[in-house]
Amino acid sequence: MRWLQVTDLEGGVHIGLREGEKVRILREPHDAVATTLDLFEAEQAHRLDAESWVQSAEHSGVFDRVSWADLVSERLGHRLTVPLTPPEVWGAGVTYKRSADFREEGSGIYDNVYSADRPELFFKSTASRCAGPGQPIGRRRDSNFTATEPELAIVIGRGGAILGFTLANDVSAWDIERENPLYLPQSKVYNGCFAFGPVIVTPDEIPDPYALELTCRVDRGGREVFRGSASTRQLKRQFPEIIDWLRRSNAVPTGTVLSTGTGIIQPMDVGLEEGDLVTIACPEIGELRNPVALV
Repeated sequence: MRWLQVTDLEGGVHIGLREGEKVRILREPHDAVATTLDLFEAEQAHRLDAESWVQSAEHSGVFDRVSWADLVSERLGHRLTVPLTPPEVWGAGVTYKRSADFREEGSGIYDNVYSADRPELFFKSTASRCAGPGQPIGRRRDSNFTATEPELAIVIGRGGAILGFTLANDVSAWDIERENPLYLPQSKVYNGCFAFGPVIVTPDEIPDPYALELTCRVDRGGREVFRGSASTRQLKRQFPEIIDWLRRSNAVPTGTVLSTGTGIIQPMDVGLEEGDLVTIACPEIGELRNPVALV
C-alpha cells in the first residue's frame, strides 16, 4: 500500500491511499482513524487490519476519489502534505562510503564512524519542522553552505518493526557543523530542516530495499546546477541494525521516522540557495519536490 496525507481548505489532515494514478482520500474519520498515524497505531495495537479497514471505509462511502495528477497540481481542495505526522524524526549518518570520505575531509571526528560498531544517530526533527511534497525546505540565514541530503527513510513500529519506506531530505548546514562538532544540532535542527514523502510504501511493495536507486536534482532558475545518484546497495549498515541501536535505552514511539543516511554529496561550491527546487526520486516510491526558502 502507498499511504499519504492531504490537508483540506480548513487545514484538517486526511489519510489517503494511492493506487496507480488514482487516490482515495478519507472524507471523515472511520473506525477512529483519520490520519496515517492513527492507522499505524491501530494496526500495531492489533485493533484493525489495514486492508480490512480500507474495505470497511469503502463500504461506508467515506472515501473521495481523485486523480494523482490533479492532487499534485493542487487543482483540488486537497493538498499533499507529509504522509505521516511523526512523533519523532531521527537521522543516521556516515552510512555510505561517499559520506564517510567527504566527512573525513572536514573533521577527524568522523574518521572511524563508518567502520565503528556504533553508528552515528541524532535527533533530527519534530513534526512542526517537517515539510511535505511541494512545501519549502529551509536554508538557515546564518549558513553559507546548506546542502540537500537525499535519503531513504523508514517508518518504525512496535518492537522496531518496519512499517514503510519513504524518500527524505535531511537538509543540513554543513558549514556550521564543520565549524565545531558541538554545533551539530544547529546544523541539523531548524525550521524546514526535513522533508519526506510523497507516500509511505509498505514493505510488501518493496521486494528489496537494498536495491533502490535514488537520484537528486537541484534546479536554479530553470537550470540544473546539481545532479547525483546512489543505490541503497552501497549502505554499510542494514536497517534492522540501525533500528536496534536507535532503540537501545531509548523508547521509540510508533510512527517514528528514521532517515538512513546519504550517498549523494552536494559539492561545496553548489550550496542551496533561496528559490532552488530540489527533486529526490526513486522509481519504487515516487518524487519528492521542495522549493528552498530562507528561514
